[in-house]
Amino acid sequence: MFLSSRTRSASWKPAVNLRIAGLVIFIMGSPASCMDVLVTHQLNALNGTLVKLSCTFTSCYKVDAGKFAMNWTYQETLNDSAVMFMIYKHRMTPLRTERFGDRVVFAGNLDKNDVSVTISDVQITDQGIYNCYVRNPPDRQHGYGVINLSVLTELPPPRDSTIAVAIGASVGGMLALLILSMVVVKCIRRKQKQEPVSDEQKTDEEGKTDGEGGAEEGTNLMMKPEAEIQ
Repeated sequence: MFLSSRTRSASWKPAVNLRIAGLVIFIMGSPASCMDVLVTHQLNALNGTLVKLSCTFTSCYKVDAGKFAMNWTYQETLNDSAVMFMIYKHRMTPLRTERFGDRVVFAGNLDKNDVSVTISDVQITDQGIYNCYVRNPPDRQHGYGVINLSVLTELPPPRDSTIAVAIGASVGGMLALLILSMVVVKCIRRKQKQEPVSDEQKTDEEGKTDGEGGAEEGTNLMMKPEAEIQ
């Protein structure tokens, strides 16, 4: 019995090893998902203008037009059902809806992984949630991006820059005054340093002049005849 059990366990080992090896090969060989969709999550548009809903994607695999699939959907709120208005199945096809009519146009480039769309003459009723779905086999999972569009009736007022300008002017004036004061003080100090030197130079020059004068007088006396001296 002991020998029989050892023989059975030994015979199972090769089978188990083969199964493990096969599982590893299957995991390594199966395609992994590397799809990523990039969108602007919050977007504002002015009523009556054209807005671009940008949606791009990255993938580890080149786009195959025969397998690639994409669609855009719209919903007013998260609780509302989504309405599809743009699809790609072998070609880009806008779906005419009561809400958008023919105002939606494809504005991307599939060769550059860009599936953006534009909506012209944006209305207040266009405000809501826009979903961009992308699937690029052999990626097993699809990419998904969400854009929240807000439609404004007027542009927000520009920020009042009067205070900032006044503060900047005050700071600039103070700096200019400080620089001017430093220049004046520097000039005064330089002048004060030069005055004693000038006085000393004058004293030295006067002493030299006196000395030269005395020397000349002594020379003249020596050159006079003795009779005149007496």
